[in-house]
Amino acid sequence: MKDNRFLGGVLGLLALALIVYVGLLARNASEQYNYIGKVAHDRDTIVVSGEGKVTSQPDLAQVSLGVQTDALTVKDAQAQNTQKMNAIISAVKALQVAAKDIQTSNYNIQPKMDWTNGTSKIIGYTVTQNIDVKVRNLDSVGEVLAKGGELGANQVGGITFTIDDPTSLQAQARGKAIDDARTKASALAKQLGLTIVKVVTFSENQGGSPIVYPMMAKAYDAVAAAPAPSPQIQSGSLDVTSDVSVTFEVR
Repeated sequence: MKDNRFLGGVLGLLALALIVYVGLLARNASEQYNYIGKVAHDRDTIVVSGEGKVTSQPDLAQVSLGVQTDALTVKDAQAQNTQKMNAIISAVKALQVAAKDIQTSNYNIQPKMDWTNGTSKIIGYTVTQNIDVKVRNLDSVGEVLAKGGELGANQVGGITFTIDDPTSLQAQARGKAIDDARTKASALAKQLGLTIVKVVTFSENQGGSPIVYPMMAKAYDAVAAAPAPSPQIQSGSLDVTSDVSVTFEVR
């Protein structure tokens, strides 16, 4: 009899637990049904953009120098081109440009074709080599260009002035942009009769305005040409900018 009563009690507890579990499932299903098709309540927010700009002097110039040589054979074209380019590289290094700041960006050999009466034949070869040079002493940019031309550079791609490490300037620009956004948000909230609670989201777009001076290619004769005068190169200024978008919670 005791065993039967104990078993009955256990079964009763299990039945009660099952009833409670089913009830919870039914309640959850009912609540989910009530939210179907309804948009969750979003916090009240305003989105404001901000702009920041810091102007600074560039500290790095990037110069592209190249030599293009024509000859009857590949060997002669390579030999002449290599002689000129090696002389240019040595001269650039002598102007206190580190080897790590000189990089070969192109080396190309192409046949020169003659098309006559619908037929073609090779009449020579063209060898082209280009180097990209980072000049950290901006006062020597003109000397680099003049020496390159004097020694046979006949391709100049351009000069780009940049800031080698803009991290600090970017941080300053970002700070100005955030202050600008906060000022705008405070004014807007006041006009709307609201109070700013906190920042909800933040995004940033950084940029700069490098100054590029295009240079026309000019041919030089490495033997006959007199030393070229150094051109006056103006580095100008560079703007580091930050555009931010800030979402503020308001009430």
